[in-house]
Amino acid sequence: MKIYSVTDHEFKPYGKVLTGYQTDGLMKALDEKTPLPDGVDYVMSEAALEYTDIFGALQNNAYGGMPIQIGYCNGHNTKLNCLEYHRDSELNIGSTDFILLLAKADDIVDGKLDTSKVMAFKALKGQVVEVYETTLHYAPCSAAAGAGFKVAILLPKGTNGAVPNLTPVNEEDKWMTACNKWLLAHAESSEAGSGAYVGLTGENIDIAGLI
Repeated sequence: MKIYSVTDHEFKPYGKVLTGYQTDGLMKALDEKTPLPDGVDYVMSEAALEYTDIFGALQNNAYGGMPIQIGYCNGHNTKLNCLEYHRDSELNIGSTDFILLLAKADDIVDGKLDTSKVMAFKALKGQVVEVYETTLHYAPCSAAAGAGFKVAILLPKGTNGAVPNLTPVNEEDKWMTACNKWLLAHAESSEAGSGAYVGLTGENIDIAGLI
């Protein structure tokens, strides 16, 4: 597996880097106000990040005025484990460099996705990285051996909250694990062990040997 940059041509089907935003205040809050666990910790909404100066610009410009939340995904990770998607784009902004493992929704065939379709992309600290609605993604990975990552996660308000009270009407409904979150787990993941739908086939990718 080759690790590309989010500025490379290969990233274009998956997302884009947004320019014109001043991210210093957000990166400072992310670095100083959020923890760096040994594993991976996700918080959907964090006041210390939402009270930064950039919040209004990201809500009004990047999301066209839709209500948003800024949370974070911090920790140490080198494995794929799962892929998820939302009905909207997600923005990732790191106070550290980080790597995203991504695939495309149209590579899901009969409810399964072969992990050979997954590609890796490195983002630099401070870059505003948009991941499209049609891009499958999950927790970031460390960009260097032994390094941790801190990544602000921006999504429409309520995303990753409680699963809505619904009666499944199709197979995709059974993949929902939170509000606006559909997830395909690898059989080796803890998520699969907790009952998540196993939709990833092939190797559970680990980039530890590539960083």
